[in-house]
Amino acid sequence: MAPKFHLFGNGPRPVAPFSHAVEDDGWVILTGQMPTDPNAPDAPLPDGIAAQTARVMDNLALILGELGLDLSHVVQCRCFLTEFERDYAVFNATYKSYFPADRLPARTTVGVTALAVGALVEIDCIARRPDQEAL
Repeated sequence: MAPKFHLFGNGPRPVAPFSHAVEDDGWVILTGQMPTDPNAPDAPLPDGIAAQTARVMDNLALILGELGLDLSHVVQCRCFLTEFERDYAVFNATYKSYFPADRLPARTTVGVTALAVGALVEIDCIARRPDQEAL
């Protein structure tokens, strides 16, 4: 089966040319999400790392929901922080609150010099369909 490329009308407006997700053989790869409001894409970003992390996680959950999945299906995340040392602890606390303690995905977190739209955080992820079949 060929990969499926998903772009959802009610999802966050992409800040570059990409799909919200690509799916193949039960694997779902979500594009990195920014802390933009899907209902007001030109609105200012939330203030602070906790609010921006929450918005990013909510955006990931929105895209997963469009695919009939949720955060419990996530097996791996890559996280990018522009102020790593300053924001790491608060980022972790907010991020962790979105997952059950016994279902924390594998994760990589790196500090970067800048992100699109002036964001403090971006997260992408890989999820797996429980039936291991693509739609």
